[in-house]
Amino acid sequence: MQYDAGSFDVIVIGAGHAGCEAGLAAARLGAKTLMITINLDMVGFMPCNPSVGGPAKGIVVREIDALGGEMGKNIDKTHIQMRMLNTGKGPAVRALRAQADKFMYQHEMKKTLESEQNLTLTQGMVERLIIEDGQCKGVITKTGATYHSKTVVVTTGTFLRGEIIIGDLKYSSGPNNQQPSIKLSDHLKELGFGLVRFKTGTPPRVNSLTIDYSKAEIQPGDDVPRAFSYETTKYITDQLPCWLTYTSAETHQLIDENLHRSPMYSGMIKGTGPRYCPSIEDKVVRFNDKPRHQLFLEPEGRNTNEVYVQGLSTSLPEDIQQKILRTIPGLENAQMMRTGYAIEYDAIVPTQLWPTLETKKIKNLYTAGQINGTSGYEEAAGQGLMAGMNAGLNSIGKEQVILSRSEAYIGVLIDDLVTKGTNEPYRLLTSRAEYRLLLRHDNADLRLTELGHKVGLISDERYERFLDKKDAIEKEISRLKSIIIKPTEEVQKIIRDQGGSELKDGIKAADLMRRPEMSYEHIEPIVPNEAPLSEEVTEQVEIQIKYEGYIEKSLQQVERLKKMENKKIPENIDYHDIKGIATEAKQKLEQVRPLSIAQASRISGVNPADISILLVYLEQGRIARV
Repeated sequence: MQYDAGSFDVIVIGAGHAGCEAGLAAARLGAKTLMITINLDMVGFMPCNPSVGGPAKGIVVREIDALGGEMGKNIDKTHIQMRMLNTGKGPAVRALRAQADKFMYQHEMKKTLESEQNLTLTQGMVERLIIEDGQCKGVITKTGATYHSKTVVVTTGTFLRGEIIIGDLKYSSGPNNQQPSIKLSDHLKELGFGLVRFKTGTPPRVNSLTIDYSKAEIQPGDDVPRAFSYETTKYITDQLPCWLTYTSAETHQLIDENLHRSPMYSGMIKGTGPRYCPSIEDKVVRFNDKPRHQLFLEPEGRNTNEVYVQGLSTSLPEDIQQKILRTIPGLENAQMMRTGYAIEYDAIVPTQLWPTLETKKIKNLYTAGQINGTSGYEEAAGQGLMAGMNAGLNSIGKEQVILSRSEAYIGVLIDDLVTKGTNEPYRLLTSRAEYRLLLRHDNADLRLTELGHKVGLISDERYERFLDKKDAIEKEISRLKSIIIKPTEEVQKIIRDQGGSELKDGIKAADLMRRPEMSYEHIEPIVPNEAPLSEEVTEQVEIQIKYEGYIEKSLQQVERLKKMENKKIPENIDYHDIKGIATEAKQKLEQVRPLSIAQASRISGVNPADISILLVYLEQGRIARV
């Protein structure tokens, strides 16, 4: 029996990492928001690796924070370890990674959601959407509750027709043995959405008290305070270590002997798994020349003995998993507390979405997270923030936001999904971003805080602090470009101490700092600033001066791209009317419906010749008569 349960501006289905960001973004914009989740105890849950960040992903978390999202703040409050990766490499690939206390993380996130004005959090199973005249008008739950809304965001993660697989055992389930969502998946099919079957997996968890850590290598956190959020001022100092161990020849032999019992190779698993996060059986088969593979022993929290065996993702039978653990140094006597498993689930084909993450088929309906074919908490959260932001803006009659590839990794992620689609769970990599020198960990606020403030997710107070920082950076760069350093004995000694060649004449402070061996800390004592600058400011000054030439080249490329982005394609274009474009290109253009020439040029199967013909067609104004 259905009943009227209320009306909202935005409804978010799901409360995983995408759902949390979507709900908070919409509510903080002033939209009356409802979040419905199958189990309130699973809000912000980490069913797989209890960590946040890493290459590319860590930069996404910084971008979420710069735009006014929550993930960075939440992990800063609840981590057990924080490390900056790739410190020996250039700034474009540096990224933070935090080990989370998974229970504290979800409890803190739930507390944040419950405290948010304009946000209502409730438990329920959504089974149908309310569709009228091609528009989404609300949702209906299993208990008959009918909620009406102006917009809906679907963030169902891996719950859609989820099935857990362990050896030859297969059963209907969401992650961590939660209820799956069956009827909503069937309903999306009824509505005409194309769905694909993807698969992901998780490793066994073992009891810390049964691990011999003397056979593993300690992996401590950084001994300097680190944070994802630009607003964090309190730092966690009592960090817990992770540990490194390896598979052995015995491990590999055991896996080889039992491949016939692996659902990956027996044909039981039909879904496509993530290329960049393979199972241990896949690694042993694909890289059979390697004598061993790294495994990280990662604590799941401060108040649990469960340890996540990172790198040992598997769906082999339970008895084989126990035997595998016995072959790993340090885990010979380890008690397996949870069995590793694979999970298959439905995802929608993401080329059915506009870059706002609104579906093309049904207006006011948005999707975000793993339902869009991605893997990873960070990718989900980034999409959730943008979908929630746009659903909220849409519901209150404001212009929606699209991030470009040159503005953010989130822009790269969404553009890749909606333009190219994906035939496997998509993972962000630094190599996917052609402007990665511009999309750095250190400058996320300089790229995105202004937009976050303009939209309404960044407070005036935070924005003023940001403007002060930006002004300090610009003034210091200008100062160092104007000051001449003379070759005094003091200066020559500083240069010699760093292994550099002595000055023969005066040199601008900025030019001296461009030398590989010199840094801001070497230059500042020579030409001290009257007002001491923060570490954040001096870091920016050094990077922007040292990499000025490379950054300028990237910015020139961005300007060229903008010209193509500004060449818009009318929505009413009929690609089949354009003579000379290849049949495959017409089909792809019709499917994706690109908004600009730049987006059209990134579609797989659309060649430069097709773009040239399309440009001529548009410039001749023929579209006006279509």
